Amino acid sequence: MLRDLLAMNYGIQAYEKTVFDGMEGFMDDNYVYFIISGSQKEMIHMEQAALAYYLHENDWPYVTIPVLNNQGGWMTEKDNNGYMVLRAKKPSGIGQSVQGHGKRLAQLHMAGAMYVYEPEFISSYGQWKDLWADKLVAFEQKAEEEANEHPSSYYRDVMDFMPYLTGISENAIQYMQETEHETRFHETDQGTIAFQRYNKPFNGHFLWLTDLVYDHPARDLAEHIRRQLLQTEDPMDRIQTFLDDYQEVRPLSVFSWRLLYARLLFPIHFFDVIERGFTDSTYYSCHAALMDLINRQPVYERRLRTFFDYAGVSSQEMQIPVLHWM
Repeated sequence: MLRDLLAMNYGIQAYEKTVFDGMEGFMDDNYVYFIISGSQKEMIHMEQAALAYYLHENDWPYVTIPVLNNQGGWMTEKDNNGYMVLRAKKPSGIGQSVQGHGKRLAQLHMAGAMYVYEPEFISSYGQWKDLWADKLVAFEQKAEEEANEHPSSYYRDVMDFMPYLTGISENAIQYMQETEHETRFHETDQGTIAFQRYNKPFNGHFLWLTDLVYDHPARDLAEHIRRQLLQTEDPMDRIQTFLDDYQEVRPLSVFSWRLLYARLLFPIHFFDVIERGFTDSTYYSCHAALMDLINRQPVYERRLRTFFDYAGVSSQEMQIPVLHWM
């Protein structure tokens, strides 16, 4: 489908099939092309496209950017569906750099902070507390509805787990509410280009337009660290190296540290799995993933208790509140 779409609607003769990050694409002599569905997401993709073009024009060549079709539009209709074609520079060792992973992320945040227009549909900047509260209420209601309509061992475990999920979510929301009164911030706390769920180092991967959002840079730091805290092997030295590399370029304020801690407290990893279950009628993979996360959570909490110590931050001296019940 992609090759025909490229030829008929874009005048692009791509000849070599390839796969990157699980996405099928086609290559010509200079670029790789991918297709994404644009149905019901046009405004979101337009804002993401603006961020992608900004990065591309500011020395980030491996970000995927949309291509205009023969009619001069970003969206192409085919079989009653809308599609967008993305293009990226043909890889020759994507993102090769002698710099540390954290330093590269800090450079992207520095570039993204110069983007002067805050998007409307893909920005969460300054909204975490309200978004989390809304998400919790919606999930409690949805989980109860699904459990009643589709009784199963999976939903029994979901409902058994909900009191914990509610309790720790409310703790994170309360912590976020208190953090909003923190006055020790600086210019690195302004909004920037970030990722929906940042989980990949730059080497060997494209920066996907569909991953882009606008938010506080602590979002990406937290989501990378969250994955590390959930690993089987002790990740604390890797986390410290990552944060040290990042702060060589963009030192974190007390406000940033508190945002980072708040986001690690909020159990987004559980919400992501349960949300998948709402659309997976078999539940098997979601059930296994949920039980795995539940088993890992005590280790996650134990590591989070010592997070500031490993990060080289004295929470006591800097008067950063921590939860002692964990």
